Amino acid sequence: MKRFGAFLAAALLSVGLLAGCGGGQESSGLTVLKVGATPVPHAEILRFIQPKAKEQGIDLQVVEFTDFVQPNMALADGQLDANYFQHEPYLNTFVQERKVDLVSVGPVHLEPLGMYSVKVSDISQLRDGAVITIPSDPSNGGRALYLLAQNGLIKLREGVGIEATVHDIVENPKNLNIKQLDAEQLPRTLEDADAAVINTNYYLEAQKNLGLNANVLARESAENNPYANIVAVRKGDENRPEIKKLMELLQSEEVRQFIESNYQGAVIPAF
Repeated sequence: MKRFGAFLAAALLSVGLLAGCGGGQESSGLTVLKVGATPVPHAEILRFIQPKAKEQGIDLQVVEFTDFVQPNMALADGQLDANYFQHEPYLNTFVQERKVDLVSVGPVHLEPLGMYSVKVSDISQLRDGAVITIPSDPSNGGRALYLLAQNGLIKLREGVGIEATVHDIVENPKNLNIKQLDAEQLPRTLEDADAAVINTNYYLEAQKNLGLNANVLARESAENNPYANIVAVRKGDENRPEIKKLMELLQSEEVRQFIESNYQGAVIPAF
């Protein structure tokens, strides 16, 4: 856990060093395009297309973040040209709450939300009173509760679906202790909690950097899933030539093959 905290601290420090503004500056004859992203898989996918972007006259600069707030604020403030880390329901909620003018320019991949544990290998092994940690933001928290309900751990108020909150739990036969935390903190809870519902990008980060190897107890279905991760820009920038080129590269067959060969189903192309 100390190692993961140090990793987060270092990553946040790199965010603090973010300087300058986007907007198409010239760099060695190339047009600079600054894109904010969480490290895994978003930044990895962006770095995969950097050589192709350079061939098309774009200096694609990837700026890494480790939370779900700063990439949108940096984009709204003009420090970035785009970001790639979130799904559209989260963006819509953020725009409404923070009063920023950001829009989606298209989907790239889907990360089915997963329930992980290092203490049990099957969902049926969860004890009475088990501690389950889930994301605290409304869109991902609702998804997490719906995942628990789909797997018979709780029952939600009829019709609430993925918009559920903990107040919509009407039956909890195992007396689960459901704790809500910031999404980026969830991998660190696996040592103490019985299970955690974690956004795939944060699980993959911990797996890559810390060697975390947890059992997958449940995973969202990809079928008709509205939570594809998108690229966001400031409203009015949707038709910038560099943004259009970025989306062409991200929605290419090469990226599809990269995703399918590198993430073994934890990340799925959404185009």
